[in-house]
Amino acid sequence: MSYILQLFAAVILDFLLGDPRWFPHPVRGIGRLCTGSEKLTRALCKNLYLAGICTVLVVISLTGFIVFVLLYAGFLLAPYLGEILAVFLLYTTIAAKDLIQHSNSVYKHLRSPVSLDLARNAVGRIVGRDTRQLDEAGISRACIETVAENMVDGITAPLFWAIAASFASPFVGMSPIGCSVVGAFFYKSVNTMDSMIGYKNDRYLQFGMAAAKLDDVVNFIPARLSGLCIIVAAFFLKLDYRKAAKIFFRDRLQHSSPNAGHTEAAAAGALGLRLGGPSTYFGKVVEKPYMGESLREAAPEDIKKTNSLVLVGSLLFLSAMISLRYGIG
Repeated sequence: MSYILQLFAAVILDFLLGDPRWFPHPVRGIGRLCTGSEKLTRALCKNLYLAGICTVLVVISLTGFIVFVLLYAGFLLAPYLGEILAVFLLYTTIAAKDLIQHSNSVYKHLRSPVSLDLARNAVGRIVGRDTRQLDEAGISRACIETVAENMVDGITAPLFWAIAASFASPFVGMSPIGCSVVGAFFYKSVNTMDSMIGYKNDRYLQFGMAAAKLDDVVNFIPARLSGLCIIVAAFFLKLDYRKAAKIFFRDRLQHSSPNAGHTEAAAAGALGLRLGGPSTYFGKVVEKPYMGESLREAAPEDIKKTNSLVLVGSLLFLSAMISLRYGIG
């Protein structure tokens, strides 16, 4: 099977299987590695910043080692078995179906005449803010923001690092798909650590600094390319691609994160919405910068449009990365 077909096979597996809760997902394994490493490095090193660096190195190294051993064993038994295993492992690093399923659940509850409580609970599963007081527009806006932002973490960044790592194939004696798996898991290990210890609170401000900064680095290029792909996706979906481009270049750096605002800004422009603004976290109101223009309130239908933008944009991203790989090669 060619490398391109293997990449698309991994993507198709994600759309078919998603993230079954009964399956021992490898990313949850990375989370356990992070927890165990944190306990160890905190016990051995009193300097929290240095302990955090050690945790990052331990988690990335152990993740890479485990993935390499699994792939080596698979290819040692039979080349085709190794390729099948590699495609399966790569699929586990992609989270498109899971993201869309969660947002569709929010949409369905918003469309139900029963109560907003179910919609508040549904969106609360995918956002960090307090959702108990959100109205329909607030729920819709929160869902749109998290879907747009998680396009990078859950879809495009793993694919970017998978394809980037495939360039190492001739130098390390591993197949391109095998290298892609290592690259994708390198990204997932960094991103998982950031989600677990990359907080700016008393416990993690120093300890999680290395993980947070490394996550900023690995998302730098994918976030910007993803925002551009949202603009092109808006054109194909007959949304306002001109406004998407305008808001992208105007507002994408307004976000407190150097990477989170790119896809959000492009989506805000394409939909004609203003995203961001005040949100409540653990009882404290956080003023987020606005992105976009307040032409109207967010509505449930905008969730479906955002899903389409993210899916089409991700397909464009994958196609562009494949074209770049073979253009350079």
